[in-house]
Amino acid sequence: MPHPQLNYQWHLRRLLADQGIFATTGLGPLLAERGITLSEAQVYRLVTGTPERLSLRTLMALCDILTCTPNDLIEPIAEPATGTATGTSAHRPDTAAATTRAKTRTPRRADIRRQ
Repeated sequence: MPHPQLNYQWHLRRLLADQGIFATTGLGPLLAERGITLSEAQVYRLVTGTPERLSLRTLMALCDILTCTPNDLIEPIAEPATGTATGTSAHRPDTAAATTRAKTRTPRRADIRRQ
């Protein structure tokens, strides 16, 4: 049985709004007070996107700023596992036709010319 795909929701924007911080520019100075120096663009992506990587120092600074725990910021979500398409599925009628067309093609030698 395939394992569920692990994903997460990032709640930084909502937690900032709960603290009355509605502009991403308000977070940069608060992080800097805690020794975390990020550019405005990095702070913007941190707030508006879902980070793939995050240093533990940044995570702890965010928790300190928001008086929350990492569990408040990151909500794990288990999504149902999906099979990986291999192109060998026989139950799709278009797959068999595509395979037949591919087998009837003849490769053509490249003609390289010097100019």
